[in-house]
Amino acid sequence: MARYLGRRLLQAVGVLWAAYTVSFLVLYALPADPVQLLAGGDANDISPEQLADLRARFGLDQPLIVQYFTQLANVLRGDLGTSIVTGRPVTEILGEAIPPTLQIAAVGFALAVIFGGGIAFFATYTRSRTLSDFLIGLPPLGVAVPSFWLGLLLIQWFSFSLPLFPAVGDGGPLAIVLPAITLAVPTGATIAQLLTKSLDTTLREPYIDTAWAKGARRPRVHLRHALRNAALPAITMTGLVIGQLLSGTVVTETVFSRPGVGRVTAAAVQQQDIPVVQGVVLFAATVFVIANLVVDLVYPLLDPRIVLNAAPRRRSARGTQSTDAAPADETDERVLEPAGGTR
Repeated sequence: MARYLGRRLLQAVGVLWAAYTVSFLVLYALPADPVQLLAGGDANDISPEQLADLRARFGLDQPLIVQYFTQLANVLRGDLGTSIVTGRPVTEILGEAIPPTLQIAAVGFALAVIFGGGIAFFATYTRSRTLSDFLIGLPPLGVAVPSFWLGLLLIQWFSFSLPLFPAVGDGGPLAIVLPAITLAVPTGATIAQLLTKSLDTTLREPYIDTAWAKGARRPRVHLRHALRNAALPAITMTGLVIGQLLSGTVVTETVFSRPGVGRVTAAAVQQQDIPVVQGVVLFAATVFVIANLVVDLVYPLLDPRIVLNAAPRRRSARGTQSTDAAPADETDERVLEPAGGTR
């Protein structure tokens, strides 16, 4: 386990470094000049000397390779730099923006799991073919609906026609409901599509027939035997789902005029505020790698056949497999082993 975690942490560091490097190259490849944008593209009262002073202040007058390694060294020390537009530390900006985003993202994720899991369960549980087809047809609709249109529709219905929830802002728990639903619909639809297909395939497995033959009731077959194994592919998508939630906050926070990482990202990209954009990229990449690491650690809890450390079988001099097992920390590959007993 320790060796496996060490390898995964090294991979995480590699992902963060790659994300930072790609974002650095892409942002600096843009034709616009961030200092010129800060001064105003049509400003005539800014002298070339003043522009040069601004570039020197933010280190933009140095060669690209020098800027890269200088900023990378600062990041390793926990310094994400200073915003070109506001002059505030990037860590301070993100520290204020992350909590509101986490609020709607957490509630949206919970609603997505309930919405997607409920559709998948009832679509495969019901005996009505008509109801099953109807439920199976909902996820593609949820994926196809534009988030900004859904958000405006929810505002029209539940803020103007039925004044139940605030239309904009972040004043209190009620202000989280509509943005969270806007995030949950496409994410839950993705979960429902994957889980429905996985459940349908799992219910055709031979061990399900064994459970039926032993007299197991329908709810037990679905919840105890099928859902536990069918959930594995959906859990694999957790990292992508969280990435979808983070990207959805850009539109959602703009529609509902909420502070958060989404609005910070949109403003930073528009103004080419390079340090802020890179800080957001690092934050998103960190969330992604942590989510995937948690998923890997949860796998064995759902399926005992999956182990994080398993000893490879060694071949003897005659070419036959030896029954001697190497220590558990000799390898860090995830393999499948037969589960003890019946499922």
